[in-house]
Amino acid sequence: MAGAKGRIGFVDYNLENFHANVYLGVLRQQLSDRGFAVTGSTGVKAKASRAWAEKNSVPYFASVGELNEAVDYYMVLAPSNPEEHLALCKEVLPFGKATYVDKTFAPNLATARRIFSLADKHGVPVQTTSALRYTGIQEFVRSIAPDEVRHMVTWGGGGSFGEYAIHPVELAISCMGPGVKRLMRRGTNRHVQLLVDFSRNRTAVINVYTNTQTPYAASVTTTAETRHFVVDTGEIFANTAAAALDLFASGQPTIDRRESLAIRRILDVASQKRSLKGFAAL
Repeated sequence: MAGAKGRIGFVDYNLENFHANVYLGVLRQQLSDRGFAVTGSTGVKAKASRAWAEKNSVPYFASVGELNEAVDYYMVLAPSNPEEHLALCKEVLPFGKATYVDKTFAPNLATARRIFSLADKHGVPVQTTSALRYTGIQEFVRSIAPDEVRHMVTWGGGGSFGEYAIHPVELAISCMGPGVKRLMRRGTNRHVQLLVDFSRNRTAVINVYTNTQTPYAASVTTTAETRHFVVDTGEIFANTAAAALDLFASGQPTIDRRESLAIRRILDVASQKRSLKGFAAL
């Protein structure tokens, strides 16, 4: 860690979570040649977070202020607690260091805008994403002309709509862009389907089937064909961490924030009763 060219600080609600474990692992293993290391951590739930840090040989600090001296960049995690992200960013962003914020970026659109405004105020490059942005589906879409994708269908599972719907939504937006116009929701329990209209007469169907054996997948319809993909989840977290390192190394976000805000708008409107009555404008 002493020789790392990029020192990363983990800031979390409770560091004992899957994302903290997997990101630490890929930074120490698959991405170790990038020259970055996790050199400090802190968590709101101090007892559990300190225990995680000791178990994983990561220095622990009682506050972000103390952590700041030991790091050059921040990863704000708390993947299951997006309601904590604004408060955590209020502590982190004033230090002016490039910051990755884990999914889901914010609990609602207004809060998402506040985080981006806070980043702009302090001149901090910020990006956020679900790991489902980094799959073979996006690689295929990048290989064809930008306007070729006319329709998509995406699928995702997970434990709850609130925490996991972002994944199939991110699949669609990362391939089709932020030009979302309206949506309709069908279903309110374990089987939810979002019908989404995009600009230029493009469409998508986003399926969120919670507490089921539903692999992340998508079909992409172009002017010439329809292809179906099942996501290989083996490398998506390493790819997500690599994109965060690109942010840190360049000082420039690699994700268009308009897409991040469009994702949050979709999630907001999908939770509103009006989306169950017919198409609701975004």
